[in-house]
Amino acid sequence: MQNAINYSKSIAVKGNYDVLVAGSGPAGICAAVAAAREGAKVALIERYGVVGGNLTTGYVGPILGMVGKGTMRDELVKLLGVPQNDMIGETGRAHDFEMAKILLAEFVDHPNIDVYLQTTVTDVIKEGQTLRGVIVTAGEGPFALMGKIVIDATGDGLVSFLAGAPTEKGRDDGLMQPVTLEFTIAGVDESKGVICIGDVDNVCLGEERFLDYCKRLADAGELPQHLAAVRLHPTTHSGERQVNTTQQNGIDMTNVDQIYKADLALRRQIRTLVDFFHKHLPGYESCRLISSGTTTGVRETRRVIGDYIITAEQMAAGCRFDDVIVHRAEFIVDIHNPAGAGQAEDHIQYCDPYDLPYRCFTPKGIENLYTAGRCISGTHRAHASYRVMSICMAMGEAVGVAAAMCASRGCCTRELDVKALQNRLTEKGIELYG
Repeated sequence: MQNAINYSKSIAVKGNYDVLVAGSGPAGICAAVAAAREGAKVALIERYGVVGGNLTTGYVGPILGMVGKGTMRDELVKLLGVPQNDMIGETGRAHDFEMAKILLAEFVDHPNIDVYLQTTVTDVIKEGQTLRGVIVTAGEGPFALMGKIVIDATGDGLVSFLAGAPTEKGRDDGLMQPVTLEFTIAGVDESKGVICIGDVDNVCLGEERFLDYCKRLADAGELPQHLAAVRLHPTTHSGERQVNTTQQNGIDMTNVDQIYKADLALRRQIRTLVDFFHKHLPGYESCRLISSGTTTGVRETRRVIGDYIITAEQMAAGCRFDDVIVHRAEFIVDIHNPAGAGQAEDHIQYCDPYDLPYRCFTPKGIENLYTAGRCISGTHRAHASYRVMSICMAMGEAVGVAAAMCASRGCCTRELDVKALQNRLTEKGIELYG
């Protein structure tokens, strides 16, 4: 059997841009729009047929985490019509995912942005260690897009990986947080139906803590053990719940051989959970499945090692940096157990509002490339805090502005005057200090 082939093909260069953004999730859409508003010509590349990532195809809600005032996070929360929820979603509601598909398509509909839907990054174009563009494949076949600066907002760090940047996965034993498929149910009786935001929630069902009730029923065989942490968020529509409970361990979503197996298992779990709700949750007797994510929800794959690696210990202490570009980021160190149910650690670590420095967004050894989103440079435990959507939005905006500045000034990412970037961010009303 042949194990490898040599392949060569001449392909067209379809466009030349100031900034290429790969991935249109929360980080990517903010990066693209921020760069475009600074005057850069931008290509936004998305492998699915709709922009938004976990805000749309992933069906992830509420929008968790907090950042300093004045970022695009504030703009998008208002656009999507959800309340200014607290850090862990106690007052938050999941947005309308179908409406988000329209609203976010309009959000990126900017004269300086060309959006490439159903287009997948397959390789990169480099001169030495400097990134010059990407090779993508769409319905018309492969073509090249050239850019002065490239932003890797793929979540999986795909562009960085293809460029040869160093990466890590998971904790010391290589295991990553489990994957999940979120879904929405309707028909919940609001006078009885419990709300549970997750492992930190002490809401009761009668006299018993709700999560203890679910664990007791799982121990009795009424629910699979790995589904005992039942998370039920309200949405912007009465009678609905956003369910973040399905779980499949031992999956590496960068390994194509594992993706279908994970998706099938998760979809079967949806059926199991809805049956459980009917039988065992007051107010949920008549609930029905109305929608689910069209792609698996991935918490963790590659982390791209940058010029600085931030740690959870620094975040817990509310770290500050001279080269801050994301300020007052805040979320718990939320490590869903890579080897079992619930949380990986006995006690959930809270963090004081912390900074993310510019150096976390510049992959080591590669020039003219930024990362944004869950693939930035941090440890496994640090990643478990900064991976949430509010923080990713602020990351994308910051590097989008940085990329536009590099393109207009003709400088490389490591040559950019970070103080000038900070001045521009604060001019835009983004809080960076204090």
